[in-house]
Amino acid sequence: MSKLLFKLRHVPDDEAEEVRQLLTEHNIDFYETSPGNWGISMPALWVHDDDRFDEARVLLEVYQQERALRIREEYEERVRQGEAESLLTSFSGNPLRFIFYSVLIAAVLYLSISSFFSF
Repeated sequence: MSKLLFKLRHVPDDEAEEVRQLLTEHNIDFYETSPGNWGISMPALWVHDDDRFDEARVLLEVYQQERALRIREEYEERVRQGEAESLLTSFSGNPLRFIFYSVLIAAVLYLSISSFFSF
């Protein structure tokens, strides 16, 4: 019976491809389910062989730890080079959206708090 190994919802394409490659390199037989026509099904990678599931799980855990370190190092390098996304770059990139969201947040806060205080 197949076992769920890795859910693909909200997973970047490069990470999904690296996981597929990892399983293929270690000759672990797997199949993939898609989100379906309306996106309500669960996209995931499933391992066919129950005996190889534990091996696949260990490989996936090691890969995810290595990826987390690599992504964190890349982010820290972008911060050192001044290329990382910040509040200022977000504002300068799209000031109207930034102002709209700021006004929306202020309105929600006002409506939430105003009932507790009588001004």
